[in-house]
Amino acid sequence: MDWLQIVLLSIVQGLTEFLPVSSSAHLILVPVLTDWPDQGLAFDVALHLGSLTAVVLYFRHELATMATSWRHSLAGRGTDEDARLAWWVVLATIPVCVFGLTFKDVIEGAMRAPLVLAGGLIVFGLLLGYVDWRHRGKRSEYRMNWRDALWIGLAQVLALIPGTSRSGITMTAALMLGLSREAAARFSFLLSIPVIVLAGGLESLELIRSPLPVDWMAMAAGAVLSGISAYLCIHFFLAFIKRIGMQPFVVYRLILGIALIWLFG
Repeated sequence: MDWLQIVLLSIVQGLTEFLPVSSSAHLILVPVLTDWPDQGLAFDVALHLGSLTAVVLYFRHELATMATSWRHSLAGRGTDEDARLAWWVVLATIPVCVFGLTFKDVIEGAMRAPLVLAGGLIVFGLLLGYVDWRHRGKRSEYRMNWRDALWIGLAQVLALIPGTSRSGITMTAALMLGLSREAAARFSFLLSIPVIVLAGGLESLELIRSPLPVDWMAMAAGAVLSGISAYLCIHFFLAFIKRIGMQPFVVYRLILGIALIWLFG
């Protein structure tokens, strides 16, 4: 990869990982539209590491409190709202782990076609727009129950379809269950941590088994740029989501989906 490709892919990953616009669609499309070679498994691992670092740093205080309360709950010392939130993150992660491991080969094969991406962008974009318009509520993520967490976790399974957007579908489910926009976004971002860890772990295992050489400079640059752009994305998204809502992202998804159908249909 040349430096233009490294910089562009890193920023695209950082921005789209947490926005409801599908990072996988953008990372698949960039090489297709530019005729660049595939970025390779090592670079994907670096981009995931950057995104993970960003979300952990942004929510470091919340995560520390949740981890302490969760340990206390395991030791039988009571369960407060932080412990419950930690348990809901764990519960909501289980479905995507089961389905992701079961259908991994199918997902990485034919489902990465441009028209599949277009369908995911349009269909789930329209669903997000409708739910944001009609069903959002005022509950915070700390007022969730186990049923809410399970439904959001089951919705997250749909993100295995390229073009759906993991953050988009989890925010859609959270809004449908009556969470506020900010709460839906915050829970979606917290839920991204175990998902990114698991996805990055699987890619790392494949990388270890691979005989191909690793460009450590490209990996380092990708991780740093992805992390910076992801951190800024989280900050500004949470700052403006109450005012801007989801509709601008819905419009973007529709335009991108229609463009894909026009290009590859």
